[in-house]
Amino acid sequence: MGILRKLFGRSEPEPPPEHAVIVRFRAWGDDLSAIFDLETELEAAIASAGVGEFDGNEVATDGSEGSLYMYGPDADRLFSVVRPVLERSSLMRGAVATLRYGSPEDDVPETTIPIGGLEEE
Repeated sequence: MGILRKLFGRSEPEPPPEHAVIVRFRAWGDDLSAIFDLETELEAAIASAGVGEFDGNEVATDGSEGSLYMYGPDADRLFSVVRPVLERSSLMRGAVATLRYGSPEDDVPETTIPIGGLEEE
Protein backbone atom coordinates (compact mmCIF):
# COMPACT_ATOMS: atom_id res chain seq x y z
CA MET A 1 0.00 0.00 0.00
CA GLY A 2 2.86 2.41 0.79
CA ILE A 3 4.37 1.83 -2.66
CA LEU A 4 1.09 2.71 -4.38
CA ARG A 5 0.84 5.94 -2.42
CA LYS A 6 4.35 6.86 -3.50
CA LEU A 7 3.61 5.99 -7.14
CA PHE A 8 0.35 7.93 -7.30
CA GLY A 9 1.44 10.88 -5.19
CA ARG A 10 -0.77 10.10 -2.24
CA SER A 11 0.75 10.59 1.14
CA GLU A 12 -0.39 10.33 4.71
CA PRO A 13 -1.71 13.63 6.03
CA GLU A 14 0.67 15.49 8.30
CA PRO A 15 -0.38 15.30 11.94
CA PRO A 16 -1.39 18.66 13.36
CA PRO A 17 1.32 20.42 15.36
CA GLU A 18 1.23 19.61 19.04
CA HIS A 19 0.46 22.77 20.93
CA ALA A 20 0.65 22.92 24.71
CA VAL A 21 -0.89 24.70 27.65
CA ILE A 22 1.40 24.46 30.67
CA VAL A 23 0.17 25.94 33.94
CA ARG A 24 2.68 26.72 36.69
CA PHE A 25 1.32 27.24 40.18
CA ARG A 26 2.31 27.51 43.81
CA ALA A 27 1.02 24.63 45.88
CA TRP A 28 0.87 24.19 49.61
CA GLY A 29 1.90 21.23 51.72
CA ASP A 30 1.80 17.62 50.72
CA ASP A 31 -1.97 17.18 50.39
CA LEU A 32 -2.45 16.77 46.65
CA SER A 33 -6.19 16.07 46.75
CA ALA A 34 -7.05 19.58 45.48
CA ILE A 35 -4.72 19.09 42.50
CA PHE A 36 -6.27 15.70 41.71
CA ASP A 37 -9.79 17.17 41.93
CA LEU A 38 -8.76 19.97 39.56
CA GLU A 39 -7.24 17.43 37.15
CA THR A 40 -10.53 15.52 37.06
CA GLU A 41 -12.38 18.73 36.11
CA LEU A 42 -9.79 19.63 33.47
CA GLU A 43 -9.90 16.15 31.92
CA ALA A 44 -13.70 16.29 31.71
CA ALA A 45 -13.75 19.78 30.15
CA ILE A 46 -11.08 18.90 27.57
CA ALA A 47 -12.73 15.60 26.63
CA SER A 48 -16.19 17.17 26.41
CA ALA A 49 -14.93 19.90 24.06
CA GLY A 50 -12.69 17.53 22.08
CA VAL A 51 -9.77 19.96 22.14
CA GLY A 52 -6.91 17.72 23.24
CA GLU A 53 -5.78 15.85 26.31
CA PHE A 54 -4.72 16.41 29.89
CA ASP A 55 -1.29 14.80 30.26
CA GLY A 56 -0.59 15.10 33.97
CA ASN A 57 1.18 17.12 36.62
CA GLU A 58 4.55 17.67 38.15
CA VAL A 59 4.70 18.78 41.78
CA ALA A 60 7.79 19.58 43.85
CA THR A 61 8.48 17.00 46.56
CA ASP A 62 7.86 19.63 49.24
CA GLY A 63 4.54 20.60 47.62
CA SER A 64 5.64 24.20 47.12
CA GLU A 65 5.04 24.46 43.37
CA GLY A 66 3.79 22.47 40.43
CA SER A 67 2.80 22.35 36.79
CA LEU A 68 -0.14 20.96 34.82
CA TYR A 69 0.37 19.77 31.23
CA MET A 70 -2.27 19.80 28.49
CA TYR A 71 -1.80 19.19 24.76
CA GLY A 72 -3.85 19.60 21.61
CA PRO A 73 -3.76 20.92 18.04
CA ASP A 74 -4.76 24.51 19.01
CA ALA A 75 -3.36 26.06 22.21
CA ASP A 76 -5.78 29.01 22.11
CA ARG A 77 -8.83 26.78 21.80
CA LEU A 78 -7.55 24.42 24.49
CA PHE A 79 -6.92 27.34 26.85
CA SER A 80 -10.36 28.83 26.21
CA VAL A 81 -11.84 25.54 27.45
CA VAL A 82 -9.66 25.10 30.55
CA ARG A 83 -9.39 28.73 31.65
CA PRO A 84 -12.79 28.89 33.41
CA VAL A 85 -11.96 25.67 35.30
CA LEU A 86 -8.57 27.05 36.34
CA GLU A 87 -9.98 30.39 37.45
CA ARG A 88 -12.58 28.70 39.70
CA SER A 89 -9.84 26.89 41.62
CA SER A 90 -8.32 28.62 44.66
CA LEU A 91 -5.20 26.55 44.00
CA MET A 92 -4.63 28.56 40.82
CA ARG A 93 -4.41 32.00 42.47
CA GLY A 94 -1.25 33.53 41.07
CA ALA A 95 -0.75 30.74 38.55
CA VAL A 96 0.60 31.41 35.07
CA ALA A 97 -0.36 29.59 31.86
CA THR A 98 2.11 29.29 29.01
CA LEU A 99 0.57 28.62 25.61
CA ARG A 100 3.10 27.03 23.24
CA TYR A 101 2.26 26.97 19.55
CA GLY A 102 4.09 23.87 18.34
CA SER A 103 6.84 21.50 19.40
CA PRO A 104 9.44 22.89 21.83
CA GLU A 105 12.23 21.63 19.57
CA ASP A 106 11.06 24.00 16.83
CA ASP A 107 11.62 27.20 18.86
CA VAL A 108 7.97 28.19 18.45
CA PRO A 109 6.20 31.26 19.83
CA GLU A 110 4.74 31.20 23.33
CA THR A 111 2.28 33.40 25.19
CA THR A 112 2.13 33.75 28.97
CA ILE A 113 -1.19 34.53 30.65
CA PRO A 114 -1.80 35.07 34.39
CA ILE A 115 -4.62 33.02 35.94
CA GLY A 116 -6.97 34.42 38.57
CA GLY A 117 -5.94 38.02 38.06
CA LEU A 118 -2.59 37.75 39.85
CA GLU A 119 0.71 37.80 38.02
CA GLU A 120 3.59 35.57 38.98
CA GLU A 121 6.01 37.28 41.37
